Amino acid sequence: MEKILIVSNYYPPEKGAAANRIEQLALKLHQNKYEVTVLCPLANYPKGELFKEYKGKISVTENRGGITVKRLWVYPSVSKNILIRVISVMSFVLGLFFYLLFKKTPQKVVIQSPPLLVSFVAILVLSFKKKKIILNISDLWPLAAIELKALKENSISHKISLFFEKYIYKKATVVLAQSHEIINHVKTIVPHKTCYLYRNFPEHSHSQVQTTSTNTQEADKPIKIFYAGLLGIAQGIAELCKKIDLSHLNIEWHIFGDGAEKNEILAFIEANTVSKIVFHGMIERNKLHDMLKDFDIALVPLKTRIYGSVPSKIFEYAALGFPILYFGGGEGEDIVNKHKLGWVVPVENYVQLNVQLREISLLDRQELSQIKKDVFDTAKNNFNLQTQVKNLIESDVF
Repeated sequence: MEKILIVSNYYPPEKGAAANRIEQLALKLHQNKYEVTVLCPLANYPKGELFKEYKGKISVTENRGGITVKRLWVYPSVSKNILIRVISVMSFVLGLFFYLLFKKTPQKVVIQSPPLLVSFVAILVLSFKKKKIILNISDLWPLAAIELKALKENSISHKISLFFEKYIYKKATVVLAQSHEIINHVKTIVPHKTCYLYRNFPEHSHSQVQTTSTNTQEADKPIKIFYAGLLGIAQGIAELCKKIDLSHLNIEWHIFGDGAEKNEILAFIEANTVSKIVFHGMIERNKLHDMLKDFDIALVPLKTRIYGSVPSKIFEYAALGFPILYFGGGEGEDIVNKHKLGWVVPVENYVQLNVQLREISLLDRQELSQIKKDVFDTAKNNFNLQTQVKNLIESDVF
């Protein structure tokens, strides 16, 4: 059985798209007869504090679904103090550097990027040890940070990040990219780099799939739209709460998740009891999928159009039979339109978003049920993780 190592800054039991994405890859490689090890920090995301089962530990080795997970010490923090944040990142990076330098590792290694510093340090060591480096890029940094105004253009931090970015692209043996835009960007820096499209397709058991509404006889029941995920700057959920108007519509909006905007969202809901917005907090993934059986439409937003970004929620919720209300621009918009997965609203156009919500509120249960079935069938036929991974194995990527 061939061995492969995955280096990631996130892994379950942490929540969110990044952790889920890497777990899906690890499990799928394991199912295809690879002996998979994941190297990551002690679980702490998104709250910036160690999960209770990891408190007081320096490192932990465990087995999760046949995957060996090695967790290294980290000083967790989500502080806005830049010095504390740097210390937090460096605490894992230093452990990662010495682990990769002195421990025996497989010949093939998958490196998740971002974070840039983590991928830079991992590739620095692994290129020295002449490993095959498979760089899996889910977002373009520092470009995304500039677009989100989290980083000032031409600042020292920006210039250092550009150096890291160029280095990892040059040293990677092969690049996996979640979008065509990412591939195009990489090739502007390293024109002849071998790149493959690797979408963040999910894999669900049949019992988790919702194909039709269970409430077709309840014509007056509100249409339930949900958002589930990180409540951070990039998603802009707090601003959405303030800008959408559901007061005269047969629609409820339910929010699942945690993150930096949580308190702002809760304060808004408490002050606006007629907003028809319901906050549920962070729910464990399997339990969340069970709860969502009573919901109708998935909202997938981004605060601004981020070049290269394709939210994995598009594929995840389409695979569960949920139409997508997409409000993020970019390549994600093209995917929703091409596959007829739901509705697209131009990013940052809140007026048009409210117009679209009014149109959705007029759907009857039979129409909504048919839309759900069509979306599920489309996802089943087009977003197949096993086929994608098998093709990459046959292309000698892994």
